[in-house]
Amino acid sequence: MKSAGYLANHMARLFAQGLHERIAPLGIVPGQFPALLALWERDGVTQKELVARLDIEQATMANTLTRMERDGLIRRTKHPSDARAQQIWLTAKARGIRDQAYEAANTVNSRALGGFSEKERAQFLDFMGRVIDSMQAKD
Repeated sequence: MKSAGYLANHMARLFAQGLHERIAPLGIVPGQFPALLALWERDGVTQKELVARLDIEQATMANTLTRMERDGLIRRTKHPSDARAQQIWLTAKARGIRDQAYEAANTVNSRALGGFSEKERAQFLDFMGRVIDSMQAKD
């Protein structure tokens, strides 16, 4: 199949499947991973900030955060200066699995890109970034 959209979708499914196999024992699922990555980088952000940063629909983010709260990965507190917003904080459980989760993702990436040279890896990542930028560009 020579369709870029089909191949990108297929590749994304395979990445998600490989990630799921490695992070399931940690009590997380691939849909939670982007939010965890963002929170591991900067804890205490609002849902609105996560939506903007991750380019995820508001409703999807709300459902993901509800599940993460239920699973003991985050807690929410009232924002000190915006009564309508809540800050999202990682729990000790989420902080405790950070290194293992990064290792799991790195294993999937290494397996997926194992047939590429370092130069090819850099090119491939550059190409994917350029495709994303093109798809996100406003007409």
